[in-house]
Amino acid sequence: MDIQRYYQQRQEQAEKAPKYRELCTQCIQPVFSCYCKHIQKFDSNIQFVVLIHPIEVRRRIATGRMAHLCLENSHLIMGQDYSREVTVNRLLQDPDNHCVILYPGKQSKNLSPMSEAERSSLFPQNKKLTVFVIDGTWATARRTIRQSQNLNKLPRICFSPERPSSFRVRKQPNAACYSTIEAIHQSIELIGTSQGFNVSSRGHDKLLHVFDKMVELQLEFIRISESKPNALRYRRRGPRSA
Repeated sequence: MDIQRYYQQRQEQAEKAPKYRELCTQCIQPVFSCYCKHIQKFDSNIQFVVLIHPIEVRRRIATGRMAHLCLENSHLIMGQDYSREVTVNRLLQDPDNHCVILYPGKQSKNLSPMSEAERSSLFPQNKKLTVFVIDGTWATARRTIRQSQNLNKLPRICFSPERPSSFRVRKQPNAACYSTIEAIHQSIELIGTSQGFNVSSRGHDKLLHVFDKMVELQLEFIRISESKPNALRYRRRGPRSA
């Protein structure tokens, strides 16, 4: 085979190869669905630590990452068992931090029915409130709590959802199950004032702004997909009959 024919075949193979979508390096979305232009950073005066499960990392619509991109002084740490995770243990052992975990259950203090004074009394005023949030499915969140001995010992807080989740592009166990970014927003709503954040400024609504833009864009993609002939749809309905 001569060299010209060799390069010609290489070119033909390259043209036939699958074309992978270019991803935004920040939000890990395909460039055409990047939501970074809607991100508005702000400081909630609370240090949020988003513990993202490896499964969520592979899902590009991961609202924990979205929240991290909006929140100044936040952390995004991937894992499942955080018992020996260096950054997590450093934050836990820092005497200037008061660490809690946002996790529902019988052991959790429900912030919703409390008065402002009662919420303030939960957290020492001379320390930085550090809230750990698990970003994953309910099953993986339970596994993380069970395996991570350092997180298992933390005081737990939760809230009662005020309205159904707006995460209409992913299936939730029920309408009261909030996405990670919605849960962080509601937490700031309830305890932001106790940490010196001006809740009435609605600065934390920047979380919902980018979240809503992402949901609207994904719903538009679904509408476009549903309007196409079956042969042109990206998703297959199921195996073809023999």
